[in-house]
Amino acid sequence: MKLYDISQEVFGCKVFPGDPSPQRETQLSISKGDICNLTAFHMCAHNGTHVDAPFHFIDGAKTIDQVDLDKFIGYAYVAEHEGDITVDDAKRILQAAKECDPRSAKRILVKGNATMTAEAAKEFASANLKLFGNESQTVGPENAPKEVHLIMLGAQVVLLEGIRLAKVPEGAYILNCAPLNLGGADGAPCRATLMELD
Repeated sequence: MKLYDISQEVFGCKVFPGDPSPQRETQLSISKGDICNLTAFHMCAHNGTHVDAPFHFIDGAKTIDQVDLDKFIGYAYVAEHEGDITVDDAKRILQAAKECDPRSAKRILVKGNATMTAEAAKEFASANLKLFGNESQTVGPENAPKEVHLIMLGAQVVLLEGIRLAKVPEGAYILNCAPLNLGGADGAPCRATLMELD
């Protein structure tokens, strides 16, 4: 069984422009005579590898603690793509997932420098995805992410952003990206992993 860690290390992670970077504080240190080592940290819920809940862009929608864990754990398909994801690209990716392993077609992860278009977002949303993931810190265009987020999150598709898939071949896997249980939050960091199928 091969496992892929597709998460960023938190303190050196990519940060969406304008978001605060994670900060680490050493509270106790054995080397300084303390009983143990103890770390405190401060970070944005959307730093590094993280998931977006519908509440991120839709007031009154589900917060991260209200999203069913089934969205974050299960079969997933990794597709490779560079550039804008068009509606035709979305159809091709969904078809490839179904042909590879029909169980994987509800969670799609895109490997590469890809940006979701609104038209592709509508196609994915209409396929009743549970989750969509990408390597960028945002699923839509960095300078105008709102429309794509509204389409996807409005369809109850949770978003996994900031993953790292360079070492992962295209294909079907078991995904686990369960978020921290941050009550009332719009998103949360996660340790995302993929497991090869037997």
